[in-house]
Amino acid sequence: MSEYIQPITLEEVAKECRSCKKCPLYLTRTKVVPGEGKAKLKVMLIGEAPGEEEDLKGRPFVGKAGQLLTKILQSVDIKREEVFITNMVKCRPPGNRNPSKSEIETCFPYLETQIAIINPKIIVTLGNVPTQYLLDTTTEGISKLRGRWFDWLGEIKIFPMFHPSYLLRNEGTFPGSPKELTWKDIKTLKRTIVNL
Repeated sequence: MSEYIQPITLEEVAKECRSCKKCPLYLTRTKVVPGEGKAKLKVMLIGEAPGEEEDLKGRPFVGKAGQLLTKILQSVDIKREEVFITNMVKCRPPGNRNPSKSEIETCFPYLETQIAIINPKIIVTLGNVPTQYLLDTTTEGISKLRGRWFDWLGEIKIFPMFHPSYLLRNEGTFPGSPKELTWKDIKTLKRTIVNL
C-alpha cells in the first residue's frame, strides 16, 4: 500500500475525490462517485468504474447493473447499507470503457484509504478489472477466478464475482450459466458473512 493512507474519514476521502484533477477523467465527468456506505463494515464491493447513471447522480451502482446488484444482495438478505460499494476509479471513463491501468493507479490511493478506514473482512471484486488488479494477474480472468477465496494483505479475503452488467448481457439461466453461478456465489458469500 502507498504512503497516502492516513486515519481520516470516508467523507474526507470523498471530498478529496470530488476536487481531484490527477488524471484526464476529471475533464469529462459530471459527478465524482467516491462510494457509498459506512466505516467499519465487514464487506466491500468493488466494481471497475462509474457508468452513465452513476456519473449523473454521484452514487455507485444505481443504473440497471446496480439495480440488479441490489436484487442479488437482497436475494440472500444483504442490504446495501450493510456493505460499502465503490469502484476502482471514481470518475466515469468516456463511453463506459474500462479504466486504463494508469487511471486505476492514479486513483488507487483513494481506494486504499477507503479500505484502511473500513477495514473489511471481505472484498467482493465485481468483474475482471478489480479482480485482476487486486490479485495482480493478467492470465486468469473472472470466469476462472469467480467463486474462489483469495488471501489479500493478511486478514482480508477477496471473493471475485461476475459484474452485474455481464449478467445483463448474458441472461440465460441454463446449468452453469453466469446467473446460476452468481446465485451460487452470493449464497457462499452470505454463509461466510454469517460466520464472521
